[in-house]
Amino acid sequence: MNEQAQLGFGQVRHTRTRPRRNAFAYPTAFLMLPLRSLQRSGPGALARNRAALLSFHDRDHGDGRADCLAWFDELLREQGIGDADGEVWLHTYPRVWGHAFKPVSFWYGHRRDGSLRVVLAEVNNTFGERHVYLLDAPRYGVPCEADKVFHVSPFCPVRGRYRFTFMRTAGQRARTVVRIDYFDEAQAGALLQTSVSGELQALTGASVRRALWSHPLLGLAIVARIHWQALRLWLFKRAPFFRQPPAPARFVTPAVQRTTPDAHLMPIER
Repeated sequence: MNEQAQLGFGQVRHTRTRPRRNAFAYPTAFLMLPLRSLQRSGPGALARNRAALLSFHDRDHGDGRADCLAWFDELLREQGIGDADGEVWLHTYPRVWGHAFKPVSFWYGHRRDGSLRVVLAEVNNTFGERHVYLLDAPRYGVPCEADKVFHVSPFCPVRGRYRFTFMRTAGQRARTVVRIDYFDEAQAGALLQTSVSGELQALTGASVRRALWSHPLLGLAIVARIHWQALRLWLFKRAPFFRQPPAPARFVTPAVQRTTPDAHLMPIER
């Protein structure tokens, strides 16, 4: 895969299946950053840890330190994972006009031979809390699961499980897809079906201008849409309400199992 900073342009999709269906799709833009390569070669066109219309700041991730890659490597050592010493790709939202809200960021840790070793799903809620789901030995296109332990939405309980599926292609039309399905304890299929997908292009002055033109208030729009959809669920969809529980004592939750591929999943969503 091309080891230079990239911008993705695509869509966020979300479907709630019960008790009444609620579905939406929004256009989005996001960063895909090869952190080890950037450490060696410098940020290039990326405004890193400095003020800019579109920028990336290390302290927005992990434990807030100035070097988020050092945090990632330290966390993996603590978890007994020592062979994710190849490229680390971070899929995340940028700051726009100095503001960002990052509902979930994905860290793809590879071995030196380029094979995928680990994925971290770093989740932020609107209450200022953060949690990490660690997916050990995942494979592209193969779903893996983790118990839900972290409060995100007041319309979903903190129980059940997430099913993650990661897909990525390289080449001239490089593309990434992340799908997350949430299963509660109702034994009635997924309660939530979500995905973020997009085509990737090199992060240049031109692509940064395209992102700013298309999404001039990206982070604020994400927060506004979260609250608008919450209002719809509360007023019109009769979704049950769950109070915020205490944050989990452990910052990292490991995956509980790896499942077989879903037959209905295509290699890449269109």
